[in-house]
Amino acid sequence: MEGNSRFAEFVTERGEALLRYGYMLAGNPHDAADLVQEALLKLRGAWHRVHLKENPESFVRTTMARLHIAAWRLRRRELLAWDLPDRVHHDPLPSGDERRMWQALAGLPRKQRAVLVLRYYEQLDDAEIAAVLGISRGTVRSQASRALDKLRVAIPSEQNPMTRENVR
Repeated sequence: MEGNSRFAEFVTERGEALLRYGYMLAGNPHDAADLVQEALLKLRGAWHRVHLKENPESFVRTTMARLHIAAWRLRRRELLAWDLPDRVHHDPLPSGDERRMWQALAGLPRKQRAVLVLRYYEQLDDAEIAAVLGISRGTVRSQASRALDKLRVAIPSEQNPMTRENVR
C-alpha cells in the first residue's frame, strides 16, 4: 500500500510538469495528455523497481519521448491545429512572434520537433538525446540542423530567436 501512496504523491507533485513536457513534445494538449497517461501507466507497472533505483521522472520523460517517436510509425502525417486547451490554462497563450514560432515548431516533422524539445527544453546533449530516442548522434545533429533551418525559413531572421548567433 505504501507503493501506491508514493506513486500517487509522485503523480500529484510532477503531473503538471509532465503535462507541459508532453505539450512541448506533441504540440497539442490532447496528445500531451495521452503521452502522460501512457507513460504513467508504464511507470505504475515498473514502480516497484524504478522508484528505488532510478529517478521516476526521468523514466517517465524518456518513456514519453519514446512513445512520441513511436507514433511516427503509426501516422506519418499529422494535421496540428492551434486550438485552445479544453481545460483552464493558467499560462498566457502566445501571440505575435511567439505564436509564429510555436506554429513553425508544430509544423516540423515529429522527429525533428522531439530533437529540438530534448535539446533546448530538456537541455540534453547529443548523446543523451540519441539514447532517449534510440537513434545515432549523427542523426540527432542532422535532425536538429534540418529543424533549425526550417524554423529560420518559417520566421524571418530579424524576429527569429533561432538564428545561428542564438543557437549552439
